[in-house]
Amino acid sequence: MPILVVRHGQTAWSLSGQHTGTTDVPLTEVGEDQARRLAPVFAGRDLAAVLVSPRQRARRTAELAGLAAAPGGLRVDEDLVEWDYGAYEGRTTSEISAELGRSFSVWHDGVVPGDTPGETVHQVAGRARSVLRRAEALTGDGSDGGDGPDVVLVAHGHFLRILLATWLGLSPTAGALFALEAGTWGQLGHEHGRPVLDRWSVPPTA
Repeated sequence: MPILVVRHGQTAWSLSGQHTGTTDVPLTEVGEDQARRLAPVFAGRDLAAVLVSPRQRARRTAELAGLAAAPGGLRVDEDLVEWDYGAYEGRTTSEISAELGRSFSVWHDGVVPGDTPGETVHQVAGRARSVLRRAEALTGDGSDGGDGPDVVLVAHGHFLRILLATWLGLSPTAGALFALEAGTWGQLGHEHGRPVLDRWSVPPTA
């Protein structure tokens, strides 16, 4: 029972490196093309469900990738939203570093409140654990090596990196090690009953 994960296609803010949490930005033309080219990944797969973030960049990616045809259609899951960056929303790492006078990392420095309260990395990991429990309940935990239907999660870069770290039993800050490009996909699975990473940041087909 693989869990397939998809990071939404390119947006203007993902291209510029701006932290994009609560802001509901659309896909660029490149992002829409990336999403369409993801369709062959899911063609012919037995899908138990598709869970998608409510943000338009994720929902549009799922639609263009042909995932709305899955059983039950697209199921919006509020826990799949991106990290709430608080006062760092819309700002780049280099801008924040310049303001602080030192190198900034959201993974290790966290965020500060702004128009929204922001979240700690551990709060995001709590949401990721909830999503994983729901995904496994939809199709079995897959630890017996069976070939049950797949669940697809369509969401955001930092959230999915934290979800991967959680899946592997690592600290959520280990998500810093798993770069995930816009418009790419990955697969979480099992080997000998243990959670493993099968594929990651795989680009769409040509």
